[in-house]
Amino acid sequence: MSNRNSRFERKVTIVTGGAGGLGQAITAALVEEGARVAIFDTNPDAIDRALDELARPDSVMGAIVDVRSRESVTSGVAEVVAAFGGIDILVAAAGGSLGTPRDIDDIEPEHLDLVIDVNIKGTFNCAQAVVPFMKVRGGGAIVNFSSIGGRSTSPVTGIPYAAAKAGVLGLTRRLAREVGPDGIRVNAIAPGLFLTGRLQGMFDAMADKDRNEVLDSIPLHRMPELRECVEPVLFLASEESSYITGAVLDVNGGRFMAG
Repeated sequence: MSNRNSRFERKVTIVTGGAGGLGQAITAALVEEGARVAIFDTNPDAIDRALDELARPDSVMGAIVDVRSRESVTSGVAEVVAAFGGIDILVAAAGGSLGTPRDIDDIEPEHLDLVIDVNIKGTFNCAQAVVPFMKVRGGGAIVNFSSIGGRSTSPVTGIPYAAAKAGVLGLTRRLAREVGPDGIRVNAIAPGLFLTGRLQGMFDAMADKDRNEVLDSIPLHRMPELRECVEPVLFLASEESSYITGAVLDVNGGRFMAG
């Protein structure tokens, strides 16, 4: 068995959306286990804050990357290869409903385009850019982000998000089939609701009755801790899952159970 404190020793990893709450937590955990990590994000101030908080200039770099743009992704990947010498792991965490409306009557074409472009096109752009460099290394691991919203109907998010996150699963399976012979594993994680920042405040402000209604839909009857999403990501990125590819790992406390 590998030493869990050095599972990612000198492994070069890109985390998209890496300056956000969950992305930064994934980055910190990877660095703690020896990885060199590149944070891709569109918010330069958030990147700077993340780099300051991590305080590991030898192990972490940041790049302003819009995953919707092939050119932006290609440029960011080139920066990573120049700085760290190659790429071993991609964690494609950039995505979400991005503040778009939930109800069909309120959804405009630009809302659909935004959600599809960030979640599906962004995931594809990043995979397409890193695969050649992983082939040079003799293999690698890609962890894509789907969602419980792409696995079952969600009352919280709208049709564009559900369609995009379901699409990520199709992308994951097809990509896994194509690059498997090159030693590249491709899996997806499908988290339930993780309370970070604004969502935590909203949940805390709910009446007891409403909070219990949410919890009653979760067999474990509690909300998750952030580490409970981070650890499954690290598992799929590590050699501990060396014979797993094309899979989706549901992390939702039992709220959705695959048949």
